[in-house]
Amino acid sequence: MAKASNSLQSTLDTFQPISALAVHVLARLAARRAVQDELRSQGVRASLVKPAEISAKAQVYLAGHPELYREALERARRLGMYENRRRKWMDK
Repeated sequence: MAKASNSLQSTLDTFQPISALAVHVLARLAARRAVQDELRSQGVRASLVKPAEISAKAQVYLAGHPELYREALERARRLGMYENRRRKWMDK
């Protein structure tokens, strides 16, 4: 009798994360944390602020702090979420 193969395992082995998306998500998370810390330093409980308001403030914060993207890129590389696709293309 033939043994059943695990198609999910073969899919997981070939999975490649979406690099640019990972960097954007990490940058937005950092901006969101910075906004929440700022609110806490002002004595406001961040849990009582509407999530939409925090997201809007985080978007403005991120626009004013482009270094968050560089930090997110470095973090994504450390976590293995980012690979330089150009480099692989040039090696061929």
